[in-house]
Parts: sequence; C-alpha cells; structure tokens
Amino acid sequence: MSSAVLVEADGGARGNPGPAGCGAVVRDAASGAVLAERSIGLGETTNNVAEYQGLIAGLRAAAELGAVEVDVRMDSKLVIEQMAGRWKVKHANLQPLAAEARELVAGFERVRFSWVPRAENAHADRLANEAMDRQASGGGAAESAGPGTLAEPAPAEPADRESGARTRAGAWRGAVGTPTRMLLLRHGQTPLSVERRYSGRGVGALTELRERQVRAAGERLAAMDGVVTPSGAAPVIASPLQRTRQTAQAVVDATGGELHFHDGLLETDFGEWEGLTFQEAAEGYPQLHRRWLGDPTVVPPGGESLDEVYRRVAVARDDLLERYAGRTIVVVSHVTPIKSLLRLALGVGPEMFYSLHLDLASLSIVEFYPDGHSSVRLVNDISHWQ
Repeated sequence: MSSAVLVEADGGARGNPGPAGCGAVVRDAASGAVLAERSIGLGETTNNVAEYQGLIAGLRAAAELGAVEVDVRMDSKLVIEQMAGRWKVKHANLQPLAAEARELVAGFERVRFSWVPRAENAHADRLANEAMDRQASGGGAAESAGPGTLAEPAPAEPADRESGARTRAGAWRGAVGTPTRMLLLRHGQTPLSVERRYSGRGVGALTELRERQVRAAGERLAAMDGVVTPSGAAPVIASPLQRTRQTAQAVVDATGGELHFHDGLLETDFGEWEGLTFQEAAEGYPQLHRRWLGDPTVVPPGGESLDEVYRRVAVARDDLLERYAGRTIVVVSHVTPIKSLLRLALGVGPEMFYSLHLDLASLSIVEFYPDGHSSVRLVNDISHWQ
C-alpha cells in the first residue's frame, strides 16, 4: 500500500437532530483503489456531529492502514474550514470532536483538507445513508477492508438541543427536518443605482424615496409568519456597506430583531469599474467587458469575478446555516450575493447571474434543509412598495 491516501468522509442526520450516520472511504492516493470503508450508525444527533464522526472514522482507518500522508475531502464546508483553522469551532458539541480529529491528524506527517462538491463525495454519502438505513432496521456499524465485517455501533454524541432546529415532515421533494428560512432583501435605491452605475464596495446612502421603500419592506417583514414570535424576533444579518446597513436598520426598527453584519454578504468588488456606467465600462474596456458579461471567471481590473463572489457567499451561507439552524433569518444584501444564494438553493449553473433580474428593495425567500435539500419560495417580490 502507498503511504499516501485519500480520505473521503461524510455524515448526515434525518432531521436536525435526528437518526444519524456517517461514512468514510480510504483510497490509495496514486491508484484510487478503495483500501477501507466505514459505515457507522450514530443514534440520534445533528448533521455537524455526524460529519465530524465521519472524519474521525476516516482518519482512524487511515492510521490503521499505516498511512503517512492524508488528503481529506469532504463536502462539509464547516468541518473543512474548522479543521484547516480558518473558522473557530464555536459550538460546544463540536469542540471535543474537533479536538479528537486534531489528535488523529497529529499522528500523520501531513494532512491536507479540501472541500469538494457533494456530487464528488457520493461514495462516503452512500456509506452514511447505508448506516442510517441499517440503524433504522436494527443493524449496527459496518467496517470493511475488502470483505465487510460487522462492528459495534459508535456511541451517539449528544444532540444539539439549543440550535433551534425542530424535526418535521419534509415537503414534496422528500426534504427532512426543519429548514433554515432566509428572507433575502435587497437594499433600497442609491444615487448610483438611479444613474445605473456599477456600485460595489463604494459608499452610497439611500435616496429619500427609497428610505420610504425600505420602511415598507420592514413593515412587510414584521407581519410575516415566523419573523416576530413570542420567543423573539428573527435575527437580521446584513452586508456592512452603508446602503445595506440603512436598509437593515429599517427592518430592525420594524421587527425588533438583533442586527449582525457579515462580510461574506458584500457586493461584488468591481475594481476600476466602480462608479462607471455600463456604457463607460464597455467603451473603456471593450474586450474585457464583453467577456465579463458571459464568463463568471473574468475579473474586472482590481476587482473580483462572479465566481469568486459565489464561492464567498457559499461559505457565508454555510456559516449562517451553522449559526441559525432551523430558524427564520432576514438577510439584507446586494444583487450578486442574493443571486448566489438563490443559485445555491436551486442547484443551477452561473447562467443564472445573467438571466435573473432583482429589483431594488425586492424580497426573495429560500429554505435550506438539514439533509441537503433546498427550496426557493419567492423571487423578486416588490409588492410592498409598488
């Protein structure tokens, strides 16, 4: 066996918390041949706990095989970012699991963590689901290195009872668990938007007309189901730019929700195009601008590409799902981040950036379920200010 291996790991819960399982597969790094598999029922716990248990199972299997170098690949942005040291492990239930994983990591010469799309982690996902199926029928855990052998089920971690998540029946697509419901509000009108100029990171206050517009949006949100409840108002998370701060404050004034800011919700950095009209950018950068209109990887001079924005927003989405699992939240942002969240919920390609229109102060609604399903409930509704 090669001393270098790939570990693909995953975990899930049918409900959050709910019946859970994890899976891991160890492959030879050179040939891709499967060296070991783990499929473990975890009792009732949360998605994030199950994902960490999948990582731990994979690392243990790699250690048992005598691996020296390990490449870990998972579709859990949370686990990858925390293990890479870029995110803090904030939740008490995850801290001992992260510590156990780091202790295992210390036993190898090198470990690299990489996020992969869910479709590229299908083997580990299948093993996790098989564990949940076996558990539902009274079976235990399966471990194999070649022919499968049964082992005792791993003990379940305590369920996250403070996450706000509540298990309920899924909808037509079979989604399971209580979704995190995001009410996506675009900021109101600014002088740059009136003049149809590129408005990314620049400072721009709302016009007097659109101050009334966002007040109407705040009043509408306050009247929506799940926003103001006996246990409190929905949190409001906004981009820290001036126009979104003002829009978010109008929502907070209407709902009484607590206001937070998240840099992941910032608008695209248009670089040298900031403040230019469409025509000015097209004339000043004819070839680059033409390519930018159809290629999300093209970067404006000194700015960022739509692809970069999408990846940034995907990380922000995962962070919000961790912090506000199973709750309703108001997200106040800009055109490209809101399009990115809608794209993530729909599971579609970058063409959406060019074909979807979002009005100022418009409301869209997405739901992300703990089992990975998602639903788009509303897009670009401006009935509150028309």
